[in-house]
Amino acid sequence: MKLLIQGNNIAVTESIHDYVEQKLNKAVKHFQNITGKVDVHLSVARNSRIERKHKAEVTVFANGTVIRAQEGSENLYASIDMVADKIARQLRKYKEKHLSKNSHAQIRQEVAEDSESPIEVTELNSDRTPQLPAEVVRSKYFTMPPMTVQEALEQLQLVDHDFYMFLNSETNEINVIYIRNHGGYGVIQPRSDGNARPGNYPH
Repeated sequence: MKLLIQGNNIAVTESIHDYVEQKLNKAVKHFQNITGKVDVHLSVARNSRIERKHKAEVTVFANGTVIRAQEGSENLYASIDMVADKIARQLRKYKEKHLSKNSHAQIRQEVAEDSESPIEVTELNSDRTPQLPAEVVRSKYFTMPPMTVQEALEQLQLVDHDFYMFLNSETNEINVIYIRNHGGYGVIQPRSDGNARPGNYPH
């Protein structure tokens, strides 16, 4: 396992590094065959009014899949403990879905059962310019292999986010699948010349 630990507003001391390494080695112990690189980001909020100021974020790259979890608390070591437990559960869930004998059929059935509401498609009008923050705090770069909306939904359920950006294999365009506030899922896709490209979306 290749481990990379970074800190924001905190010095990653040898004791912190060893503690993170110990906890994550235990978390991925039974998943070494699918785990490649593990990125860890530790941060401390400078605002004293923030209660859970010590945050630990872990990103695991497993067979081309990104599995992510984050936790925050008033103590850095407690945050590391919680995020290690969470990433272990996420890896177990991934392995059960993708490495069982009939994984492909099981995944589709489970996702269909979890998605009581149909996926809603939202068109992104090209003549509207989104407002960006004055300062870019952090940039992330990931490989983006083509996938279907169904596959993107499966990925969304593995990351600790309420949205997931992906390259739609049917339209060859960047789409975003997200969790709707009132339940179900939605897909945001670009619109060209006033029309969205057709695609097959699960219901």
